[in-house]
Amino acid sequence: MREGKRPKSRFRGTLLSRYLLIIVVALLFIPVVFPVSLIGYQLVQGVVLGNLVPKPEERNDPYRTNNLESMWHREAQKLKGKTPDQIDAKMNELHAAYPKVDMFWVDAKSRVRQPGTSRLDLPPTWEAADAVAYLKRYKENTSQQFSVIAFIGDDKKLSQGFMVMQVARSELNTGGYEMSAQTSMIFFGIIMLMFLLFIAVSWMFFVNMRRRLLRLQSAMTVQHDSGLPEPIIIKKADEIGQLEYAFNGMVYQLGSSLKREREEEELRKRLIANLSHDLRTPLTVVRSHVFSLQKEQLSDKGRELLKLTETKLGDLSGLIDNLLSYNLLTSGKYTLHPESTDVLRIVRESAAAWYPLWEKEGFEADIELPENPLFWTLDAQWFRRILDNLFQNVVRHAHSGRYIGIHAERDAAGKYAIVISDKGKGMQSASGDKGAGIGLAIVGFLTREMGLAMDISSTGGGTSVLIYPASGSEPGLKLKERV
Repeated sequence: MREGKRPKSRFRGTLLSRYLLIIVVALLFIPVVFPVSLIGYQLVQGVVLGNLVPKPEERNDPYRTNNLESMWHREAQKLKGKTPDQIDAKMNELHAAYPKVDMFWVDAKSRVRQPGTSRLDLPPTWEAADAVAYLKRYKENTSQQFSVIAFIGDDKKLSQGFMVMQVARSELNTGGYEMSAQTSMIFFGIIMLMFLLFIAVSWMFFVNMRRRLLRLQSAMTVQHDSGLPEPIIIKKADEIGQLEYAFNGMVYQLGSSLKREREEEELRKRLIANLSHDLRTPLTVVRSHVFSLQKEQLSDKGRELLKLTETKLGDLSGLIDNLLSYNLLTSGKYTLHPESTDVLRIVRESAAAWYPLWEKEGFEADIELPENPLFWTLDAQWFRRILDNLFQNVVRHAHSGRYIGIHAERDAAGKYAIVISDKGKGMQSASGDKGAGIGLAIVGFLTREMGLAMDISSTGGGTSVLIYPASGSEPGLKLKERV
């Protein structure tokens, strides 16, 4: 497993920069989307709907503002060099063609001349004050009245006067396209399309981020044969990419630590195995010498010291056996052979083997086991080893209570259990023979491997160890509870 190269993180490639871009687009959405929608609407209306909605020119509407203004300037240009009578005749003609339009003209001598049917109340002569008043009135009524002023001949330098037309805006066609229901739907459809586009971009951003996080989560939960997750491929150098890089670094460090741990474990196991074998030979020689010394003439103090030495040598021999057994078990070099066995028979046989020692040490052995068999699935040889270690702990660490109890009970969960108890000072107190706990470690390992459970309850008044099948209660034996 090799740690990959750390990706370079640049702001433009980060999730923060992408999210800020989405926010900027959102802030500019309203001032940008509506003009763009209007432009799109105009394009659609002009290109797609141009033949569907009739134009005002095609209807020959005389009251279209653009048409009126163009007509008025065109007619004024035609009157270049005409006499006042000819201009009056033309004005009458125009008024007849446009009856909704009020019109008049002012000649070169500032005299006001109107068609015969004009509805305007105008002074006979056009003074400067009249022009100001007309312009002021026109400015006030711009929203209601449309007016066009053109010089006769359409040129101020000719000094032939000017002509004026005015009409109420309610009588006019504004010259814009008519927005039908179909075009309205298209306009709002363009706006909705841009809204949906914005939502789709945001959704894709967060879905992509969520997909990458789920991929990282899956990589964290899926384990390889080594028990460690596999490194993942880093595709982007954003924040999630940095997290993926940190995850790969963690996997690399855990792999290195696991490799060192396994090497140290193998070294420890080889060391324990070698020590166990190397210590057996000198220990056997020492024990043979102690046995020979017991035949010699010794004082009472000497015999007491020799007895103590023999006891300590026995403890050392048991410790070496435990070390070797634990090493074999944890290394997987010793396989268990579980089978259905009467566990009460094994307990009786082990108790009978230990009874002489209990009697020698002054222990009260309280054994209460039913006559009916109790079958558990276990390895008989290693279950005897469990009982031996528990009995040895009682003799060594609970000697002050001088009591050992062996019972078959039913616990609160309804599971049948073998209970081994004593009346010592408890596991919290320090005894003179307190060891490294290898015996209990072997008991815990063997119970787990055989599908058994072990509960330990210890107080200042004694310790109780319950052993029972972890999978559930065994049928066929109902035991009374012991108070």
